[in-house]
Amino acid sequence: METRRRTLAKAAGWQVLGLAVMTAAGALVTGSVTLGGGLAALNAGLGLLLYFGYERLWAGIAWGRR
Repeated sequence: METRRRTLAKAAGWQVLGLAVMTAAGALVTGSVTLGGGLAALNAGLGLLLYFGYERLWAGIAWGRR
């Protein structure tokens, strides 16, 4: 089992990597690093909110639990 600190570091690293990749992809599509970064930040925020809702939805479903 890993420590909470390690899990947090891994999650933060994953988020930074995702933002960098989405910024690069957005910049390639739009031609603007600023716009690409804005789209990446929007994507990260929406993803966080949607994932939270998704998890809460599944918390109320008993299927597959023992």
